[in-house]
Amino acid sequence: MSQIQLIRVDNRLVHGQVGMTWSSALNIDTIVVVDEEVVYNVFSQKLMASIAKAANLDIAFYTIADFVHSFQANQGNKKIFVIVKNIQTVRQLYELGIRFPKINIGNIHYERGRYPLNKKMYLSEADVEDLNYLNAQGNMIFYQDVPGTMTEKIEHLDFEKLKRR
Repeated sequence: MSQIQLIRVDNRLVHGQVGMTWSSALNIDTIVVVDEEVVYNVFSQKLMASIAKAANLDIAFYTIADFVHSFQANQGNKKIFVIVKNIQTVRQLYELGIRFPKINIGNIHYERGRYPLNKKMYLSEADVEDLNYLNAQGNMIFYQDVPGTMTEKIEHLDFEKLKRR
């Protein structure tokens, strides 16, 4: 039975830190990218596949629905590292029955309507609602840039306070 070692939110998806540092720390076989756009972007897939290959890992790309179907059909016996672009995807996966040992939040870049929780993590009101929902379900959520660096546990967030920081 395939087992999720970690799910990470990183708007850059698979890059050097993910391919090398996280993957070796997690002792995984396969990186799984769950993203509604990248699944149709061959160029992006080739870039990410080259990083996975350099780390001697398999990589797969799924839409949310296809990943849920594949994972629940229990195909294979792999240790997988799931990477998604946003917190909304994590919530959708959770609501569709996928469970994770931990949820790691990595980079979420600034854009209009997002406010900093820290230097690399900018949250929208929807992000805060989804993180609070996932916390309320008993998920362990933390920010950590790379393994071995400080972790910041993310518990209940108040969007109005975040806006005033």
